Amino acid sequence: MTTTAARALAALVLVTAAAAAAAVADDGCRSVPFSLHPFRFLSSLGVLLLRTGEQRFRGGGWNPTTTLPNSLSAEIPFAENCLLGFLPLCNPFFVLTRLALHLPGAALVEIKKSFRNVGNVLYDWAGDDYCSWRGVLCDNVTFAVAALNLSGLNLEGEISPAVGSLKSLVSIDLKSNGLSGQIPDEIGDCSSLRTLDFSFNNLDGDIPFSISKLKHLENLILKNNQLIGAIPSTLSQLPNLKILDLAQNKLTGEIPRLIYWNEVLQYLGLRGNHLEGSLSPDMCQLTGLWYFDVKNNSLTGAIPDTIGNCTSFQVLDLSYNRFTGPIPFNIGFLQVATLSLQGNKFTGPIPSVIGLMQALAVLDLSYNQLSGPIPSILGNLTYTEKLYMQGNRLTGSIPPELGNMSTLHYLELNDNQLTGSIPPELGRLTGLFDLNLANNHLEGPIPDNLSSCVNLNSFNAYGNKLNGTIPRSLRKLESMTYLNLSSNFISGSIPIELSRINNLDTLDLSCNMMTGPIPSSIGNLEHLLRLDLSYNHLGGLIPQELGMLQNLMLLKLENNNITGDVSSLMNCFSLNILNVSYNNLAGAVPTDNNFTRFSHDSFLGNPGLCGYWLGSSCRSTGHRDKPPISKAAIIGVAVGGLVILLMILVAVCRPHHPPAFKDATVSKPVSNGPPKLVILHMNMALHVFDDIMRMTENLSEKYIIGYGASSTVYKCVLKNCKPVAIKKLYAHYPQSLKEFETELETVGSIKHRNLVSLQGYSLSPVGNLLFYDYMESGSLWDVLHEGSSKKNKLDWVTRLRIALGAAQGLAYLHHDCSPRIIHRDVKSKNILLDKDYEAHLTDFGIAKSLCVSKTHTSTYVMGTIGYIDPEYARTSRLNEKSDVYSYGIVLLELLTGKKPVDNECNLHHLILSKTASNEVMETVDPDVGDTCKDLGEVKKLFQLALLCTKRQPSDRPTMHEVVRVLDCLVNPEPPPQPQQQQQKAHAHHQLPPQPSPPAYVDEYVSLRGTGALSCANSSSTSDAELFLKFGEAISQNMV
Repeated sequence: MTTTAARALAALVLVTAAAAAAAVADDGCRSVPFSLHPFRFLSSLGVLLLRTGEQRFRGGGWNPTTTLPNSLSAEIPFAENCLLGFLPLCNPFFVLTRLALHLPGAALVEIKKSFRNVGNVLYDWAGDDYCSWRGVLCDNVTFAVAALNLSGLNLEGEISPAVGSLKSLVSIDLKSNGLSGQIPDEIGDCSSLRTLDFSFNNLDGDIPFSISKLKHLENLILKNNQLIGAIPSTLSQLPNLKILDLAQNKLTGEIPRLIYWNEVLQYLGLRGNHLEGSLSPDMCQLTGLWYFDVKNNSLTGAIPDTIGNCTSFQVLDLSYNRFTGPIPFNIGFLQVATLSLQGNKFTGPIPSVIGLMQALAVLDLSYNQLSGPIPSILGNLTYTEKLYMQGNRLTGSIPPELGNMSTLHYLELNDNQLTGSIPPELGRLTGLFDLNLANNHLEGPIPDNLSSCVNLNSFNAYGNKLNGTIPRSLRKLESMTYLNLSSNFISGSIPIELSRINNLDTLDLSCNMMTGPIPSSIGNLEHLLRLDLSYNHLGGLIPQELGMLQNLMLLKLENNNITGDVSSLMNCFSLNILNVSYNNLAGAVPTDNNFTRFSHDSFLGNPGLCGYWLGSSCRSTGHRDKPPISKAAIIGVAVGGLVILLMILVAVCRPHHPPAFKDATVSKPVSNGPPKLVILHMNMALHVFDDIMRMTENLSEKYIIGYGASSTVYKCVLKNCKPVAIKKLYAHYPQSLKEFETELETVGSIKHRNLVSLQGYSLSPVGNLLFYDYMESGSLWDVLHEGSSKKNKLDWVTRLRIALGAAQGLAYLHHDCSPRIIHRDVKSKNILLDKDYEAHLTDFGIAKSLCVSKTHTSTYVMGTIGYIDPEYARTSRLNEKSDVYSYGIVLLELLTGKKPVDNECNLHHLILSKTASNEVMETVDPDVGDTCKDLGEVKKLFQLALLCTKRQPSDRPTMHEVVRVLDCLVNPEPPPQPQQQQQKAHAHHQLPPQPSPPAYVDEYVSLRGTGALSCANSSSTSDAELFLKFGEAISQNMV
């Protein structure tokens, strides 16, 4: 080719074959060959196409802008190459720049195509500016896709192989979706990856071997999927891998031995698989590993004798496998915070050396075959919070030294063969929450000292040989909810002091030798769910007060000497299980209320009982028992019949005239009788519709206490002197009365301390009435905005508690009740305050109940101006995150005392603008500033409010997360004691140093996080992680 012809060339296509002379680098990329430099003479070249096939070019040693100055366009697929440096900003390559930037966008579009039903969450994945797409983070210089975060979007479908085209991807997070299929092999082409998180999906198939090509990978998280096959041994070739979490899959085979030689691995989570084999002696070669969890697999063999060399371990969980043999003595050399060996087949004694592991927070040896006594040296574990030894073959007495474990919260020694008495020294465990001594051979009385365990929530001594009486001092255990002393030899009467334990939900004293009557004061235990007094020698009547236990679900009184009837139990509306058999009861068994659900067996062995359920009539049918009918009675019947006959004749003969006037605006009831009153709460028992009308003078105006958007609210004082609120709905709706009644029944069954209970309802042409709990202090709106004198009571602590209470109620609706409920109109007017200013959420569930798998779509606007989620206003779709947004606006109201919309000023927009100028604290309500000791708490609540009101619903927290954060503000962890501070200050003078109090954690950031908020009695780090995100909430919420 002549020089003239070369310069006239208009286009050149360069393929891999033409670049065969290019040098190959270690990463598989070829340098642009120097032989291309003569192309600088092709000054007329208009199109340059670098197609490389399987090879990739790299380097910046050749600048086409200088060698090809007149090029009009070029195609260099940068996503398929390793070219470095900057593209010169010159006209000939403007087209080139646009073309290069479109390539990652095309890959993202392919990824989107593999998902199903993404229109509502990836609606902005269109156009050229892919760096602004949801979940996409680009490098600020190269505009390459650096991170892809689509977690928690309920995505379905598969992961596209196109993900391998994103060569610059550093982090990909697709957790908490519904993705299925296999992990594509092309993931191994993302050579820059450092974090890969596909957890909490339905992915199946094997773990691709191509992952081992990701030499920069630090975090590999694939837990909670359906992955099968063996763990690839090639994962040991990842030199930077720190976190490997494959938990809760269906992986089989053995743990690859080579993994144990990864010097940088810190977290190994393999729980919940089908792994087999034994633990390798090489496991302690993991010198940086602090978390080792193989719980719930099928591993066998003994714990390696080298276990004492695993000095970096802080969490060791071998539970629920098939390990055998004794617990090695040198396990005591570990300084772990958690040692969990439960659910195996370990034998032999508990090594005394465990008592020297003073960093232990959790020691779980339960459900093995351990024998011998409990070592008294365990009393040295002064930082241990949980001690589980149940389900073994332990003998001897309970060591009194356990009373020295000053931070102990859980002590489980049940299902062993322990003897002796309950040590009084256990009374020194003032922080004890759960004490379980059931199914042993313990003797003697219950020590009075246990009443010093003021935080005790559960005490179970079932199935021992305890005797004596129940100590009256147990009344001091005000936090107790569960008390089980059954199957012992306890005598005496039931102390009335037990009725002072107001939080009791379970009281089981069955199978003892107790005498005397059932104390009527038990009726004061309003939270009681289960009461079992069976198989004793109790006498007397069933107290009328038991009928006040509206939440009682189980009542067992069989095999006693109880007399009287059972009519007092008719108002126990929640009762599901009742057994009063084999007593001396008499009278009729009721056939209405709850008694229709109880079987014949519930009443056996009571000769005096009669009624339908027992197959006997309560009226004697014998001919001898009939008294003779007197003449006076016969005459009376005859006269009465004549009177009735005359009345009928008068009614028939009376002329019928149409009414002179008919009021078309008044609806007449269809039935002749008064409207039906449906009772859902014992508080309204024995009331009928006429009673309500009489007590409110037919809903007179003087009983009105408020007006709502859909109702007028009245106050009514019932016969028992307790008030209720009556909402009279404006419209005679709904069209489907049956559907509406079903919703009301559902709402009436929902019970939570921070929700306003629906006590009953009446639906009729006269009016649709809903009966609710009455709240003495009105609504939060009234207190904040209506110039109420009560506002001066809203100090900072009260506002925090109101925020927490409302959040707890909303979290219950979203996550814990069945069916789950979207509120749809969270606002300060729907947060009512009782006399103690505790928050109660109202007006929930009267619309559609939430279907777990769908979101609600409406053709009309739901909610209140100022509280409406902008996403709902745009898409008309409601879900739980819509409630979270509205709740965030309520938080801003509590902080500022301002209305959501006032004089065309939007509170949310105001806070965003003030935040941008760092003036947000100027908006704080003066009453907050005067009563808050730590303005840092105010800032944190602002940050939480802004997080709740993020534009993208997926960026908002769940209400469970909100509750955890608020709980940390309302109930902060106490500061360290002066003695502990002094120890820290002088630690360098101590030989050896005192171990610091350990923290039990089960996530990656657990013992590595800094600056995270810690919360007392919390084993989760999600609240701390949430606070760590707060710094971003301010800056990222400006749009």
